[in-house]
Amino acid sequence: MKSYSFLKKYLLAATATAALLFSACDLDEHPTSFVGPKEYYKTRAQCLAGLNACYIPINSIYDYCFLIMTEGVTDLMYIASGTKDAQLDISPAKPLNGQKIWTQCYKGVMYCNSTIAAIERSPLNDIKESSEADKLPLLAEGVVIRSFYYWLLTCIFGDVPFYTKEVADQQVMQEIAHMGRMSAKETRDYLIDELQRYVPSMDQVRSSEVADNRMGAAMGWMMIAKLAQWNHRWDDALKALGELEKIYGDLQQYPLEDIMFRNKNTPESIFEVQRTYTPGGLSVTTNVAAITTPYHNGKGIYDGVEIPEMGTGMTTWTSMRPNSYFCDGLQTKKSNDKRKTLNMAWEYDGKPFSGVGTRPWLGPKFWCPGMQNTADFSNQKVFRYADAILMMAECYAETEDSDEAVRYLNMVRERAGTTAYVFKNKDALLEEIQKERGRELLGEFQRKFDLVRWGIWYQMTYEYTNYPTLKDNMLPCHEYSPIPDKEVVYSGGALDNKAYNEYGM
Repeated sequence: MKSYSFLKKYLLAATATAALLFSACDLDEHPTSFVGPKEYYKTRAQCLAGLNACYIPINSIYDYCFLIMTEGVTDLMYIASGTKDAQLDISPAKPLNGQKIWTQCYKGVMYCNSTIAAIERSPLNDIKESSEADKLPLLAEGVVIRSFYYWLLTCIFGDVPFYTKEVADQQVMQEIAHMGRMSAKETRDYLIDELQRYVPSMDQVRSSEVADNRMGAAMGWMMIAKLAQWNHRWDDALKALGELEKIYGDLQQYPLEDIMFRNKNTPESIFEVQRTYTPGGLSVTTNVAAITTPYHNGKGIYDGVEIPEMGTGMTTWTSMRPNSYFCDGLQTKKSNDKRKTLNMAWEYDGKPFSGVGTRPWLGPKFWCPGMQNTADFSNQKVFRYADAILMMAECYAETEDSDEAVRYLNMVRERAGTTAYVFKNKDALLEEIQKERGRELLGEFQRKFDLVRWGIWYQMTYEYTNYPTLKDNMLPCHEYSPIPDKEVVYSGGALDNKAYNEYGM
């Protein structure tokens, strides 16, 4: 496991760089705070410092509220919490976590735009010992990070403002501030085409082999495939996924235990949100494990059972739980699925928990041993190679190549120890791929995105959630989060929430 030296670099160097370049949050940027020193971005180290700043907003996004937004309001899981996001008690006037996501994503876009422009102006390639190959991968990294922010924005809000300009003066700021929604399809098409130009210039290695856990070619190919699937560009998705297959090879070589969040930057990983904790030292943590761990009494007893690996220092909140649809249907206690003891916890070391009832706790995949208070220092898994394999299965199914679709689906099932799937018809195959994504990727911040992409979020969540308050509140418009009212006002009415307006919000 690689040490997270990158964290120190981007918290120290990048913070200074970010402060030097910009200090705004969303589309209401302040050009007077932009200072682009001509003496900067003249070396590779300076360009990397600028890119470091582009990662910073990601840490703020991936927290327990985001897990609730992406997993806790789906067919697979719920959380009986007073947190309004868990109840979908949201609206344009009350966007809740959506406001933070909007702000942090556009902060990330702004950082990327400014850094990409600065690297493009950089004299780096004019230095005799440098070559074009030195500059292109740096630009490619900025393009990949920017595509990730726009992928999040379009998954969460649908059509959103899209821009790639550096905000360097008042005129540009005003143009951007009054942008309306751009078609999410057009945004994704632009990003796909841009990534296809840049990603080949990066080192074609696994993410775990990229220095300092930066976004590399593997993340670039994954972003192309994710965006292309939304736009039904199946061939483009398959081409990108094929490049990932060249890099990662046989899925069976990657052990299932490595999917646990505590196992950081493992060979199967494509992208993880980096966390670290040192007593009395540098800490970049989240609080995801506080809602994914059995109830702790403060003395090392978790729902009636001692769990020595977890220690006595953690604080737990109301826990997210699997819906009956998941634990009674997709991945049962009696199944042969090897992932069941990672995803769910009915017991620990042969001792049954007291309060599981008909639904277990979430399993050790999500726990953070040695956690202090609510400071979870496990990494958050976002993209893994198994995800890419299941994407290949889906793309082949959509292009009527059932043999290849079944072959890739069964790669994941083989590693999990479940029986091979036998083809019946296309609809049944696609449904099984959807179910397998639920089994394999439980809690990895993507289930709602998948359900919305398939056009079945409302139907599946309404039918299968075990949280009555969520069922009472949810509406079809909730498939996407509302754009916060303050952003609509700031845009001068260029932005809108027509889907929510139809329901009187």
